[in-house]
Amino acid sequence: MMKRFILVIIMMISTLGVYSFTSNALDAKKTSYASYYHDKFNGRKTASGEIFDNSKFTAANRTLPFGTNVKVTNLRNGKEVIVRINDRGPYHSSRSLDMSKAAFDEIGDINRGTIPVEYEIVD
Repeated sequence: MMKRFILVIIMMISTLGVYSFTSNALDAKKTSYASYYHDKFNGRKTASGEIFDNSKFTAANRTLPFGTNVKVTNLRNGKEVIVRINDRGPYHSSRSLDMSKAAFDEIGDINRGTIPVEYEIVD
């Protein structure tokens, strides 16, 4: 009986430990580069089914769930913006986010194609 009780306690601790590790890994800040959508994509359907609008604060990411709000910080000037993930991409290995032109312009210079960013999931 005592062995069974100890085994249950060990299983509970292991489960909680794995859960806390994975949730912290998802919530961690990440650094990468961000780019912005070209105007030719305005009005086209995104992977989530929404119609893309370059004037809204949205972004594409390869793995984050649709609807996830992400705080993006420009590492050059410290400016921040919150975007909602509604598309998949970018498909360039050095970038993690494709942002709408409005969101990119809020924190960076659209005359530059990419900017170094730090991003994290927000509630």
